[in-house]
Amino acid sequence: MALVAERDTHMQDGEVISAPIAANVKAFAGGLAAANATGYATPGAVAATLTYLGRFEETVDNTGGAAGAKNVQIRRGKAFKFKNSGADAVTQASLGKACYIVDDETVAATNGAGARSAAGIVVGLDADGVWVQ
Repeated sequence: MALVAERDTHMQDGEVISAPIAANVKAFAGGLAAANATGYATPGAVAATLTYLGRFEETVDNTGGAAGAKNVQIRRGKAFKFKNSGADAVTQASLGKACYIVDDETVAATNGAGARSAAGIVVGLDADGVWVQ
């Protein structure tokens, strides 16, 4: 039903979020953070079902733990520099285009024939990495 009066809509800063972590994973501070198909935070990996979230702000070890047993802080809304894939390197031609998750520190230019999930948009390239937003 549409509003017919004012509403006190709560808000929070979405730059750093706390997300429940997937079962049996360890997230490292500085690593590429993604959500798996069931919505739990997980380190980046080759998988077609991940959603890019940003960068892990802390190390959280949920090895042996159930999904959601622990939470992890994730920073969003910034550009982060990740390693460039040697085998499928992001080039200047990728500026403004999507790049793809290889692991929790590496991105590639292509989706690997549908095997990789999108990481974000390439906003810059340096000799030692790719800036992803």
